[in-house]
Amino acid sequence: MSGVVEEVGLGVTLFEPGDEVFGMLRCPFANGAYAEYVAAPARTFVRKPAELDHVHAAAIPLAALTAWQALVDTAGVRPGQRVLVHAAAGGVGHLAVQIAKAHGAHVIGTARAAKHDFVRGLGADEVVDYTEVDFADAVKDVDVVLDTIGGDYGPRSLRTMRPGGTLVSLVLHELADDLPAQADKAGVRHRGVVVEPDHAALGEIAALAAAGRLRVEIDTVLPLERVAEAHARGETGRATGKIVLTVG
Repeated sequence: MSGVVEEVGLGVTLFEPGDEVFGMLRCPFANGAYAEYVAAPARTFVRKPAELDHVHAAAIPLAALTAWQALVDTAGVRPGQRVLVHAAAGGVGHLAVQIAKAHGAHVIGTARAAKHDFVRGLGADEVVDYTEVDFADAVKDVDVVLDTIGGDYGPRSLRTMRPGGTLVSLVLHELADDLPAQADKAGVRHRGVVVEPDHAALGEIAALAAAGRLRVEIDTVLPLERVAEAHARGETGRATGKIVLTVG
């Protein structure tokens, strides 16, 4: 979410009423952002960069923190590594491409052909059309894989990886049952990530956005009362970037 501080509680020193902030409320708990007002601990938020409007700021935290916690905190991506991002035009994927590039990686993305120019524009070094070729045959010597899809993508991704690499899965409820064993046999470290609020990381992300090194693509903007339409759009799996709800 992104908005303006209305009031602060006892002991809050980071913000004061009138400050523009953005952040991710703790999920999957009930205190969501589909509301005119939200209340949360102060360190859930950081100051919104002046370079971003509220629509673009609101689209960043959950997806960017997911990518950051997977690539930076979990995989420890570093300059020169080869990073494969699945669904590189998606909400998490398109930010993951940019975060990996910001850390000096060589980035390979999977996407439909119609989205290749978009993914390259984010900084991807290579883009693979997964509808035309098996990415597991087209990509080799990968150090880090970000699997945003689940299912057989995890086991197939192992075929692209160097021993000692890291496979990070985001869709934990759709993992192949024997993926950990397959990863271990391939000499690959497998980890699953569930995003959580992170004040420090969000500050780093905000700095990248303010510097023009991280941009969020907005697929659709809808008013809160059309939330069902927003979910239907998301469930198609064809959104490019993020879907945003506006309030008031």
